Amino acid sequence: MFQFSWPWVFIMLPLPLCIYFFVKPTKRKHAAVVVPFYHQLTSIDNKALVKNTRQHWLVLILLILLWLLLVSAAARPQWTGEPVALSSSGRDLLLAVDISDSMDQQDMVIDGEPSTRLQAVKQVVENFIERRKGDRIGLVLFGSNAYLQTPLTFDTKTVAQFLQEAQLGFAGPKTAIGDAIGLSVKRLQDLKQSKDNRIVILLTDGANTAGEVEPLQAATLAEQTGIKVYTVGIGADEMIIRGFFGPRRVNPSAQLDEQTLVKIAQSTGGRYFRARETEELEEIYQELDKLEPIDQDQEWLRPTQSLYMWPLSLSLLFSVIIGLLYLYKEQNLTRKSAKNQISDKKLKTGSL
Repeated sequence: MFQFSWPWVFIMLPLPLCIYFFVKPTKRKHAAVVVPFYHQLTSIDNKALVKNTRQHWLVLILLILLWLLLVSAAARPQWTGEPVALSSSGRDLLLAVDISDSMDQQDMVIDGEPSTRLQAVKQVVENFIERRKGDRIGLVLFGSNAYLQTPLTFDTKTVAQFLQEAQLGFAGPKTAIGDAIGLSVKRLQDLKQSKDNRIVILLTDGANTAGEVEPLQAATLAEQTGIKVYTVGIGADEMIIRGFFGPRRVNPSAQLDEQTLVKIAQSTGGRYFRARETEELEEIYQELDKLEPIDQDQEWLRPTQSLYMWPLSLSLLFSVIIGLLYLYKEQNLTRKSAKNQISDKKLKTGSL
């Protein structure tokens, strides 16, 4: 639907006519502009003025259109689309992602190619972030230390971008699970508007080997403040390594402290998930999509597109055309005055 946001602006349309009929020109005793070649202009015959009549009407029409376009642009023309339903679940989610050195282990597979755990997490979690319509989401990265990379926001594209830019070693080589939970709880505990729907999703592949806060102590703080912590342990159970004495099977997730992760989740009312491969990790985050839904009143949005630039651009074009017409008219008058001056000189010379 097309509409004007400020239709009252159109009351200015008759303004030029009001000025023309009701505002008298200023009377001056002396000429405001001295034209040294005025006698040359007055010597131009009336036929030249008659020829410019069409040009005069063309300029007048362009000026009228120019004023209409300027007033229309000032009235803010807009195109309003059909109503679009906005989904809103009202959840506040903080993703705590492990970027310690152990996340460089290549025991995951993406599109048939071996990849590191961090690469798999980036691919899966990015899709999870993009599906967070109506949720506020933040990002905590942790290694030897925990950092708030992105505060809670509805801007999921920015959160996904910061996740993709995360690199191993940014937060140190070790794993501070307790500090990551503690920082997440600190950022969520003051949010009164979503007191019953604050969630931390922590993903790690190891045990707590750094930090000042023990994981279970941080989980107790989360429980006291009503924050649920869902934990995800990532890493394959076995991996074949080819060595000098032939291939051998090893457990690349031997350092994963599943017992602590289970206790953290259970004490806060959350759940523990185990991701041994990329497909399983994707299924886990699809399951996390369904967590804690809250029914809220449906909100609607009408997408609006401003169109003021079109009449404004046309008015600029008409201004250029009017300027060119005046320039052309002035050049013609100058040429004709020069011709008249030359003819006068010839007549004077002939008379002599």
